[in-house]
Amino acid sequence: MRPFCAILRADETTGAAMTNTTTPAVPPSYSRVMLKISGEALMGDQGFGLHPPTVARIADEVESVHKMGVEICMVIGGGNIFRGLQGSAQGMERTTADYMGMLATVMNALALQAALEAKGIHTRVISAIRMDEVAEPYIRRRAVRHLEKKRICIFAAGTGNPYFTTDTAATLRASEMNCQAIFKGTKVDGVYDKDPKRFPDAVRYQSVTYDEVLQKHLGVMDASAIALARDNNLPIIVFSLDEPGGFRGILAGNGTYTRVHG
Repeated sequence: MRPFCAILRADETTGAAMTNTTTPAVPPSYSRVMLKISGEALMGDQGFGLHPPTVARIADEVESVHKMGVEICMVIGGGNIFRGLQGSAQGMERTTADYMGMLATVMNALALQAALEAKGIHTRVISAIRMDEVAEPYIRRRAVRHLEKKRICIFAAGTGNPYFTTDTAATLRASEMNCQAIFKGTKVDGVYDKDPKRFPDAVRYQSVTYDEVLQKHLGVMDASAIALARDNNLPIIVFSLDEPGGFRGILAGNGTYTRVHG
């Protein structure tokens, strides 16, 4: 039998070790979020299509947030491949052009799914248009279950209807999935009163209301998406996707961004 003093010293050493290894991490500010990015964000410096190193970098950003325990939904635009409005402006029937744009979002979703699964992150592409060989159909309760199992859900093909943008699709899916915020990844670090790339004196908003975005035509999202977010009291966080660690930093309480709220 060991002497009492030896037992006490052993317990003190163990206690010190436990103190050093159980320092709590800062919890993320949201537990379930929607990340909306444009198709152009996947192009890199190219003028068209997908740039694999850029896709991999975005996957790194998503992975860093996933490791925080945050449940992540995603919607990706298709403008790097085809944009419905541009096709319509060139004489194509608007409905057909929009459906082509929806297919482009599926291609982008599959590319990001591949990049995430290469990192060992279980990811589901969920399409609003049935294409069972490459993506799951959208069933709300199944999608919620995927999130609860910490799988990343990438919602593709917009809402499945023409005349609705991927911004509106992101807001709709975020509302259906009970997301606590929409993160809009852009080329700039927030919402400005004018284009900061053209006007050096542009001022960034710390926060702005939904109504101000609509009245001042600030271009955060289209009017339908802003109105839907306002009706569901869903905040929109606008940040720069080009800033390394920006997505994770905001969730940890740091970073530069603009918050759109009621």
